[in-house]
Amino acid sequence: MLDWQLLAFDEIDNHLLYQILKLRVDVFVVEQDCAYPELDNKDHAQGVKHLIALQDNEVLAVARLIPAGISYPTVSIGRVVVSATARKLNLGHQLMEKAVTECQRLWPNQAIEIGAQAHLQAFYQRHGFEAFSKPYLEDGIPHIDMRREAI
Repeated sequence: MLDWQLLAFDEIDNHLLYQILKLRVDVFVVEQDCAYPELDNKDHAQGVKHLIALQDNEVLAVARLIPAGISYPTVSIGRVVVSATARKLNLGHQLMEKAVTECQRLWPNQAIEIGAQAHLQAFYQRHGFEAFSKPYLEDGIPHIDMRREAI
């Protein structure tokens, strides 16, 4: 059974933080063969929350929920990642559903924006996001900006 946690940076203990950062580096840097600044000073910014899925004290998935004005003029979701071992569980869809729900709870009546890897555009469309930019390269990977309008 999954244990979902929504924590501010100061609420994350060292062991959990290590697991979160290791998962992000394992996927975004190693698996995707992309050297980029993973530690971007947004994790501990005011109001940022980390949505974490754990099973048996192991981090399986994470998303970063960011208030307006830090990454985008609107609320945003970033660093959406699921461990390779948990991808077969469709955990990515659960993660996005919970991330959207929490953003709406934390920051009601606001649009949510993401900088999605372009090959995941259809995945994010299933969660109400629509592209509003042309594809662009970010750290050598094609991305597209997407927005989910406020409801």
